[in-house]
Amino acid sequence: MGIKRAKRDRWILGVCGGIAHTYGWSPALVRLLAVVLAVFIPGFSLIPAIIVYVVLGMVLPESEEF
Repeated sequence: MGIKRAKRDRWILGVCGGIAHTYGWSPALVRLLAVVLAVFIPGFSLIPAIIVYVVLGMVLPESEEF
């Protein structure tokens, strides 16, 4: 079992929702953590975070379960 994108619990591509459902975490918490990492941590910029998110959105398969 690997990480899959969420089909129903999604805002944009379903990456954060898929990670949350895979590990049993709150989707809101995963989304908040992604924003904090992308914006507020020095040395990590918004552009690489967006690129990683889009690549994961294209590479990860979509789940039929969630």
